[in-house]
Amino acid sequence: MPKIKLPTKSPHIDMTPMVDLFSVVLTFLMLTTTMRQPEPATVDTPASISEKPTPDYNMMTLLISKEGGVFLNVDNGGDTLSKFRPLILAEMGKQYNIEFTEEEKREFEKLPMSVGVPMDKMKEFLDTKEPAKRKLLQTGIPYDSLDNQLASWVLYCRQVNPKVNACLKGDSKTEYPVVKKILNILQDKNVNRFNLITNLEAVKIKDENTQK
Repeated sequence: MPKIKLPTKSPHIDMTPMVDLFSVVLTFLMLTTTMRQPEPATVDTPASISEKPTPDYNMMTLLISKEGGVFLNVDNGGDTLSKFRPLILAEMGKQYNIEFTEEEKREFEKLPMSVGVPMDKMKEFLDTKEPAKRKLLQTGIPYDSLDNQLASWVLYCRQVNPKVNACLKGDSKTEYPVVKKILNILQDKNVNRFNLITNLEAVKIKDENTQK
């Protein structure tokens, strides 16, 4: 008797559930993700071969432009309850006789960029919502001998968060006297250890080394 041949059918995969899941995940990411804001100054960091990553929190980063402007970025701490940034701003307000509202403190807390605004312009900076106007106010933190606001920022960052670590991100064309002056300010506030943010440089391996 001849063998009975069963009809062969090509398998059918229904992609509809996976497409629906992908759409839900994509929509969630679009609604919850905050776009990273550009820094107030473009910095071309020098290259190095160090692969040590910078910590995600307890960091006080000083951004130094090639023109010598200084901008500060400090995180809110390792958990959502710390909220160091509003406390630091409040301490700066006490020193310069500026009273910040709770709304201004919250605005400073959620700023996604470094800040380089003189204290007499800080309320105007926090109250405005226009990116172009904010950029004009970002002239750098004063750090001369007559008005050394940078030293006060460093002091209150360390007082509010004793675990904070200093980090320098300077342009490769920044003049040495500017960097030396900032290092002196850090040392005056007992900050003797700090990290340098650099670009990772590819290590070239010579042929004779690979044959060994």
